[in-house]
Amino acid sequence: MNILMTGGTGLIGSAFIRKYLSEHQFTVTTRNKERAKKALGDDVTLLSSVDEVTDIGQFEAVINLQGEGIADKRWSDSRKQALKDSRWQVTEKLAAMIKAAETPPKVFLSGSAIGYYGPRDAQPVDENDGPKHTDFAVTLCQEWERRALAAEDATRVVLLRTGVVLAKGEGALAKMLPPYKFGLGGPLGDGDQMMSWIQLEDMIRAIQYLLEHDNLSGPVNMTAPGPVTNEAFSRTLASVLNKPHFMRVPGFVLKLGLGEMSSMLLKGQAVVPDKLRSHGFEFEYPTVREAFQVSV
Repeated sequence: MNILMTGGTGLIGSAFIRKYLSEHQFTVTTRNKERAKKALGDDVTLLSSVDEVTDIGQFEAVINLQGEGIADKRWSDSRKQALKDSRWQVTEKLAAMIKAAETPPKVFLSGSAIGYYGPRDAQPVDENDGPKHTDFAVTLCQEWERRALAAEDATRVVLLRTGVVLAKGEGALAKMLPPYKFGLGGPLGDGDQMMSWIQLEDMIRAIQYLLEHDNLSGPVNMTAPGPVTNEAFSRTLASVLNKPHFMRVPGFVLKLGLGEMSSMLLKGQAVVPDKLRSHGFEFEYPTVREAFQVSV
């Protein structure tokens, strides 16, 4: 399959390319071609932006993973705008290009996040649910998805509502690990907030599954079937590392240090992958313990 990908040098995109390079032909947009070439190799075509695509119809699939890391910096007004721009602008442009194509790509997989559902209790949340409260993450995801869905009259659109991706040596888990390795790990706040996660290998296998199955469209929860409380997540991580688990980070400390962004850590949602499971996708790492065993 001939694939156009944005965000191809990120955690998910680069892992997908490495796994499926022998099965697909990839064209990747990147702001740094030299760095991208080192990361992805010589067999990937590199473009500086989607503006260099003269005919998007030459591609059978478009995978849109572009967006600055939502937890990389404190959410100042300028940072919020950067998070919006990095997602919304490229998504709107790709959708417009697909709509205008004489022969549009067969599928448009576009990034989103479980932040779409907003803060929730422990009740499982599937693709038919919506937010009960509005915050920045909800607004960010809703508009991100709205712009992608503008292409649904021209092609199959799939919205990748992604949870915390667990990967060895990279991403969110790499940032969490240091205190646990020193025996100082523990839950955040009261620890009751739900965490919805997915192991990287299952994430990229699910993307491949969505490319192959044209009966799947709309929002798809890219999460493992076993969401857990932050307390259970933290305790399991300490157990897999064979480290003690007694420290606790008070909620007010996170609020002081991170401001509004602390809501991502202190509030959560129990998102379940009903669409993937009902269509036959099987997870290799359905429990958080299994995911940690290959990720730490």
